[in-house]
Amino acid sequence: LSVRKVTVREILTVGMWFGGFQMLMTVAGYFLGVSFSELVEKIDHWIAFVLLAAIGANMIREALKGVDNEHCDSSFSFRTMLFLAVATSIDALALGISFAFLRVPFWPSVALIGLTTFIFSAVGLVIGRRVGCRFHRGAEIFGGSILILIGIRILVEHLLV
Repeated sequence: LSVRKVTVREILTVGMWFGGFQMLMTVAGYFLGVSFSELVEKIDHWIAFVLLAAIGANMIREALKGVDNEHCDSSFSFRTMLFLAVATSIDALALGISFAFLRVPFWPSVALIGLTTFIFSAVGLVIGRRVGCRFHRGAEIFGGSILILIGIRILVEHLLV
């Protein structure tokens, strides 16, 4: 939402990070399988909640600081992308663990997860750019709130199940 100009390289970067990590975490979860499923399932929702809440709260804090539209830019640094990709793919770890117990075509499923996430992340970056700088503060607050709500949803779903 805070990117002023989007290049093809940035679109590919976002798609690769998010799509790649969705795939990687699914595969990692699968290989953790039965032996560690209880441990991972007990804490994955807390990890996702804390990471998403921290990112969302930071976005809201930055928006409320009153940063001018002149600084409407976002980082695609290794650290930023790694943090976001991990935070948004924690639930894929649990999904991968469930694949260990299901009779589904694993590798085609993983490829579809990665491809779908790649496409939606890339399209989301382009759409976000079109509305983000125009409504920068509101968009940052909205985006941060959505991340916090996703974290809460993940937490509540796991605690109620």
